[in-house]
Amino acid sequence: MNTIVDSHLPKTAASPIYERSALDRILSPLESLVGRSTHLMRTPIAKGGAQPLVPRYLYLGERGGDIIRLGIFAVIHGDELEGALALNRFVTLLERDPELARGYALFLYPVCNPTGLEKGTRHSSSGRDLNREFWKQSNEPEVRFLESEIYLHAFDGLVTLHSDDTSHGVYGYVNGSVLSENLLEPALAAAEKFLPRNRAHFIDGFPARDGIIYRSYDGVLRSVPGMDRPPFELTLESPQSAPLHLQVEATAAALQSILQEYRQLRGFAQNI
Repeated sequence: MNTIVDSHLPKTAASPIYERSALDRILSPLESLVGRSTHLMRTPIAKGGAQPLVPRYLYLGERGGDIIRLGIFAVIHGDELEGALALNRFVTLLERDPELARGYALFLYPVCNPTGLEKGTRHSSSGRDLNREFWKQSNEPEVRFLESEIYLHAFDGLVTLHSDDTSHGVYGYVNGSVLSENLLEPALAAAEKFLPRNRAHFIDGFPARDGIIYRSYDGVLRSVPGMDRPPFELTLESPQSAPLHLQVEATAAALQSILQEYRQLRGFAQNI
């Protein structure tokens, strides 16, 4: 099995991955890079009391024109650790080729639902699906902190990572800026080098075209509603039944594509 994810898998059936140390284990690749990287830094958000932190990392690419701020969010459902592992892989690739992140400030939220991760459940410890709580005056602490992050940083784009146990292939949702579809299509094409695309006409209960869904559930993690010029918003979904290392590689490849395509699209728009 791919060594990227070996250390995060349970040793035996009696030793579930979602134990108390699951958060530390998932974050260990990023933590090991923090001390060595000139680009990656840890900037955690405290939840208060005795609850664990909502981890946040900032990856600053080399300067190159206007700074592009992207927020990348994973494990909003506690039983979908694939997105966090893909972020680990993505950052490793950025370290190998820093030119990929030139001009970017990447705000990375690898585990948005720490208590769900620990319990191995979709929901947080409060029993709520956090991905149905955004911009509804939620009392969920994770949601309130993430909303404040989205509001304060005024991201140019938001990317959310999920895995779907009902899908046989990769697919995604688009929202926000009209650029979103133009970013998701090449991202899915990049992911297809590792996993097939789900080209069903209906996916997750929504009409879809070539693996792209144009609607979503109410209350999902997204930008501030009602903006005149919203950021692009993409959700990437990997098939949870596929080999874990292929999900990691497919999602990391999609993220690389988004950086490359968005930089080009911004440059093109500025020259019009």
